[in-house]
Amino acid sequence: MDEDFDNDINDDPSADYELSEESTPEAEVPQVVAGAVDETSPGKKKRRRHPVREWVEALLFAFFGVLLLKLIVFEPFAIPSDSMDRTLQTGDYIIVNKLAYGARMPMTPLSLPFGHQTIGTTGRKAYLDWWNWGYHRLPGYSEVKLNDVIVFNFPAEDLFALNGHTHEYPVDHRTYFIKRVVALPGDTLTIRDKEVFVNAIGLTAPGNSLFNYIIKIDSTRADSVKLKGLGLMRESRQSQYFLYTVALLPRQADSLRLIKQITSVEPEISKAGSYDEQIFPHNEFYPWNLDNYGPLIIPQEGKTIKLTAQNLPLYQRAIVYYEHNTIEQRGDSLYINGKLDSSYTFKMNYYFVMGDNRHYSMDSRYWGFVPEDHIVGRATMILFSYDRKNGSVRWNRCFESVD
Repeated sequence: MDEDFDNDINDDPSADYELSEESTPEAEVPQVVAGAVDETSPGKKKRRRHPVREWVEALLFAFFGVLLLKLIVFEPFAIPSDSMDRTLQTGDYIIVNKLAYGARMPMTPLSLPFGHQTIGTTGRKAYLDWWNWGYHRLPGYSEVKLNDVIVFNFPAEDLFALNGHTHEYPVDHRTYFIKRVVALPGDTLTIRDKEVFVNAIGLTAPGNSLFNYIIKIDSTRADSVKLKGLGLMRESRQSQYFLYTVALLPRQADSLRLIKQITSVEPEISKAGSYDEQIFPHNEFYPWNLDNYGPLIIPQEGKTIKLTAQNLPLYQRAIVYYEHNTIEQRGDSLYINGKLDSSYTFKMNYYFVMGDNRHYSMDSRYWGFVPEDHIVGRATMILFSYDRKNGSVRWNRCFESVD
């Protein structure tokens, strides 16, 4: 067992008082023995710690340092899908800034430090959910803004089967999603023919946004047009024409229109009033679709809304599932937590998000609002990018900022 020899203790009793030269017997004058080490001298050597102990201490310091950075400052995430293409591509590894909105404290504190949902392939939970600390967030230096790209926990994992079946995870252990904010708390969102309007003002789509276009080519000329490089597409036949539906940048669509062999390139837009049962709030009273949606008022903390049987489908999940109340409908009357009430005041802010690949993104149009307690942070930079299809590094994307 190592001992610490830092104690500077002098055991010579003569140190407590002075002796004159006359009173010091010559026989008691200390003799210096050659080669002896004075244990009380300032230059005495300390015993070195064992190398194993030094390594353990260094590793523990590094572990807790990385854990603190991950918890409060930033965290890396991998992009697994094309929902944000071309802003973010599959194989991008991004840095998420947690200081911007303020770091969210662990809501399930008894969790493995670097685990998320399960421990490896064992299927065992990486957390204990019998202690839930609730929602707390440190102060940030900015607020969520329009067009911010945010990482959040997927709010509707209990409704949508992401991996073949639904799950009931605690908030901070739900699957990570990344989307762009298109409406803030209190805003009124409307989508008309794929154009987004916030409070009746058009919201300019990011330059890398993809939209579906239908490319029409005469069947006799189809072989002369190379479309494989455009990405995934749907193919169909209409009389003498081949129709290809593919996600394109608007400038790509303009370039294709210049090719003589192509008959037309038109945006694919769902008609206004066409009901899509997959679209939130999944109610025929709201005949909305991906391209024509709303108007929808985004819930805001402290804002009171009048609740009716008609608008209940829009806000019921937020009131019941996210803010933990009960609602019972008796005819046209609503009972909140057992009491007759015709209004409700929201406890949290909510956000509406969409992917930049507008027709291939599972976003708020499908499942509704993002509660503020689900937000992890803001995506700020692409740290590294690897193209799995070609097996190569996309060096031009490394260290690019996320806009």
